[in-house]
Amino acid sequence: MSAVTGVRAGLRSDCLGAALPAPRVSWRIVDAPAGAVQDAAELRLVRDGEVDSVALDGADQNLVDWPFAPLRSRERTVLTVRSRVAGEWTAWSAPLEVEGALYEPHDWQAPLVMPSASFPHRTRPSWLLRASFTLDEAPVRARLYATAQGVFVPSLNGAAVSDEVLAPGWTSYDHRLRYRVHDVTALLRAGENVLGAELADGWFRGNIGFDGGVWDEYGKHVGLLLQLEVTGADGVARIVALDDAWRTAPGPATSAGLYEGEVHDARLLPPGWDAPGFDDAAWTRPELRQADELAARLEPAINEPVRVIETLAPVSVETRPNGRIRLDFGQNISGVLRVRIDAPAGRTVTLHHAEVLEDGELGTRPLRRAVSIDSFTSAGEPETWQPRHTVHGFRYAELEGWPGELGDGDVVAAVIHTAMERRGWFACSDPLLERLHENVVWSMRDNFVDLPTDCPQRDERLGWTGDIQVFAPAAEFLYGADGVLASWLRDVAAQQGPDGWVPNFVPWLECGFPSGASAAWGDAAVVVPWVMWQRRGNRGVLERQWPSMTAWVEHLLLRIGADDVVEDSMELGDWLDPAAPPEDPGAARTDKYLVASAYAVRSARLVAQAAEVLGRAPERERYAAVADRVLAGMRRRWLDDLDGLAHAPTALALVIGFDLARDDDEQRRAGALLSAAVREGGHRVQTGFVGTPIICDALASTGHLDDAYALLLQTECPSWLYPVTMGATTIWERWDSMLPDGRINPGDMTSFNHYALGAVVDFLHRVVAGLAPAAPGYREVEIRPRPGGGLTSASARHLSPYGEIHVSWRIVGDELALDVELPVGVTGVVTLPDGTTEAVASGSHTFRGAARAPRKETLR
Repeated sequence: MSAVTGVRAGLRSDCLGAALPAPRVSWRIVDAPAGAVQDAAELRLVRDGEVDSVALDGADQNLVDWPFAPLRSRERTVLTVRSRVAGEWTAWSAPLEVEGALYEPHDWQAPLVMPSASFPHRTRPSWLLRASFTLDEAPVRARLYATAQGVFVPSLNGAAVSDEVLAPGWTSYDHRLRYRVHDVTALLRAGENVLGAELADGWFRGNIGFDGGVWDEYGKHVGLLLQLEVTGADGVARIVALDDAWRTAPGPATSAGLYEGEVHDARLLPPGWDAPGFDDAAWTRPELRQADELAARLEPAINEPVRVIETLAPVSVETRPNGRIRLDFGQNISGVLRVRIDAPAGRTVTLHHAEVLEDGELGTRPLRRAVSIDSFTSAGEPETWQPRHTVHGFRYAELEGWPGELGDGDVVAAVIHTAMERRGWFACSDPLLERLHENVVWSMRDNFVDLPTDCPQRDERLGWTGDIQVFAPAAEFLYGADGVLASWLRDVAAQQGPDGWVPNFVPWLECGFPSGASAAWGDAAVVVPWVMWQRRGNRGVLERQWPSMTAWVEHLLLRIGADDVVEDSMELGDWLDPAAPPEDPGAARTDKYLVASAYAVRSARLVAQAAEVLGRAPERERYAAVADRVLAGMRRRWLDDLDGLAHAPTALALVIGFDLARDDDEQRRAGALLSAAVREGGHRVQTGFVGTPIICDALASTGHLDDAYALLLQTECPSWLYPVTMGATTIWERWDSMLPDGRINPGDMTSFNHYALGAVVDFLHRVVAGLAPAAPGYREVEIRPRPGGGLTSASARHLSPYGEIHVSWRIVGDELALDVELPVGVTGVVTLPDGTTEAVASGSHTFRGAARAPRKETLR
C-alpha cells in the first residue's frame, strides 16, 4: 500500500529552529502501484493544541508552499502529511516536529561574551568560558541558541552540546551571523549546572586568505553568544540570566589557526572546568556587550552543520630514518588526526600533514603559508585528542615525538565536511573512469566545509565563485548541496556592490587579488540559483536571489561597449588553459572578452527564463533583449567567421554549449571545427576553466560522440585520467599538478584538491549513463544512454525530490539492455541508441535495442 515518507520542512533534514517562518514542505511516496501519481494531498499541523488541516489538489510534493500561518519565534508544531494515490488515501506520515527559531531581534536577550584581549597575532590562545547557574527543577524542555564570533565548542555539565565542529562556520560576518538551536533538555538537572565553551579565532579574526592574508578581518576580539531557555513543569519558558555568571581563562590551545594548526597543552586544561563544583575564583570576568546591534545580523542556519563524517585508518605505517612515523591514509581528505596518546607529562607529539610526497618527503611547498602542523603536549595521563579549532587537507601525516610503538587504532584521520545527504552515484565498466568519479566525490566533500571553496589545504580555501558556477550541476546531483548553496548565495547578494559587482570569491577579503568582477565567476550569482531550480525545483531560491541575479546582469550592461560586446574589464577568461605559461594562467587560446560576452548572453537568457518562472513578464522581455544585443555584437566581432576560432576549442564549445550559433548548419560547422581541433590535439585537453566543463557535451551534441569519449578516456597529460594514473584520489587544480617524474609542478598555484575540473561528471551522469533532468526537480527525466569508448556498462542513481531514480545499461554482443526505475511523481522519455523512443511512468522498466545508432548522429 502506498505510504508517505521523508517529510521535510525547509532544506535541512531537522526542523529544530526552522530557518524560515514559512518553510516549504516536501515528501515522498513509496510502495505505490506502477504508473500511479498523487492527485491530492492533505497537510495537518498541530499547534497550541489546535489542529489545522489544508487540502491540496494535484501532484505537487516537492517544496510546496507552507499553507499555514507562519511560525512564531520558538513555536512548536507537529506536521503530518497524507496523499491520495490511485484514488486511495495513504495513512498519515510519521510526525515531523517543526519548531520556530528566533525571528525577531528583540528575541535575543543574552549578551555577547568577549574574553579576548590584546595578544600577539600568532600566539593567540583559545579561551575557556563557563557560567554556573542553579535550576530549581529539571526542565521539561530546554533550548540553547548558540553562535560565536570565532569558532567554538559548547558544553553543558561537562557533556558536548552537539557533534558540530568549526561552528558557526564562515559567512560575511558584517552582514550575517548564523546560529543553531540545540535541544539540551537531557543535559540539565535540578541544582547547579554549568554552561561552558572553548572559543578560538577561526575565520572571524584568524589569518585567512593568500598573499600574506589578513588578520582581524571582522573584528579585534572573539565573542560567544549563548542564550539558554528552559521550560518548567508549569509550562512557563524563561531565559536563564547568565550575565554575571560568566568567567574566563586562557584555554589549552596556546595558539590555533585554520592554516597554521593547533598547539594544545593538556597541562593547561583544568579538570572539571565545565562541570559543577569547579572553583573558578581565579578566573576573570569577561567583557560583556549587549547584542542589540548584533541581533540584526543573526539568522538561523539554513544549511547542515559541519561534522566528523567518518574516520580512516592508515593503509600503511612507516618509521622514517629521522624517527618520524609516516602514515598514509590512502585518500586525500579535509580533516584532522585523532590520536590516542599515553606519554609522560610534558612530552610533545607534533603532527605534520601533506597531500603528496616528493623526493621521499612530505610535499609541503604547495601549502604555502598554511604550515598545517598540530602539536599535543601531554599532561601525563592517557588521552584521546583531536584538534578542535583547525582543519587540514592531507593524505599523508607524520608523527614526531611519538612515545613508544604505534598501536592499532592509535591514530585515525577524521574526515570533516558539511553533513550533506548523499544523493548521486555512478558506476561503469572502466575502473579508471569510476576512480575519476570517486575523486570528484571526494573533492566535493573536502571543499564543502561549510561553504563551497576552491581547495582545503593551502593558504586560500576561499569561496571562489567560478568554481561553483561550473560545478553546481555536479554538486546538486552528488549531494544535498541545497542548504550550503542557499546560505552561500545570501553572502553573494550581501557582498554585491551597488552597481551589481560580484566579488570573485565570497566571503570577500582584501588580500591582494584584484577586486574587479570577472565573467564566469560573477555569473555564479545567476547560474547557481538557476541550477538549484533545475535540479531541485527550488523556486524559493529564485525568489530570494532575484535582486542579486538581476543586479549582476545590470552590472554586465555597464561593461558592454559600443560594439555591443564586453570589453575593457578585468577578466580571468579561460583560466588555466594548458597552453598558458605557469606565470600567466589567464593567457588562453580563447579571447577573454569572447568568454565574457558569451557569459553575458547566457546570464541574461537565464534571468529572462527566471522572470518567466516568477511571472515577471516585463523583466523577461528586457533581459531577453539584452542577450540578443550582445549576441549580435559577438557575431559581428567573432562568430561570422568560425574558421577564425578553429584553434580555440573553448570558443567553439561556447558557441555550441551556449547556443550562440545562428542555425543548425552553423552549429554543425562549429561541431566539425571543434572535432578537428580535438583530433589535432591528440584528444588531450586544450581547454581551461571555462571550456573544460562543456566540451564533451559540445562534441556529443554535434554528432562527435566518439571524440567526446576519446577525450574523456585519454590518459596522457593533459587529461582527466592522467591524474588517476598517477594515483590521485581527488581532482587536481592543474592537469599536471604532479609531473610524470613524480615532482610537484613548480607553479605557485598547485593544489591536489580542486573540484572545478571534475565538473565533467555531470556528463557521465547525463550522457554516459543517460540520466538527465527534463523538468525542474527531476519531475520529468530524459533517459538517453549514449554508449561509447569501449564501455560495456554504466549506471547512475539519483535521490531526486520524489525518490530514487535508477538507470543502468549493459551491452551484450550488439545488444543494449537498459533497466529504468522511476519513483512516484516522475515520468520520463526513454531513447535508445537505435532511435527507439518510449514514454514511461513510475515503476520498473526494461528495454532492449541495438547498442549503437545505425547512422551518424544528428543534432538534437
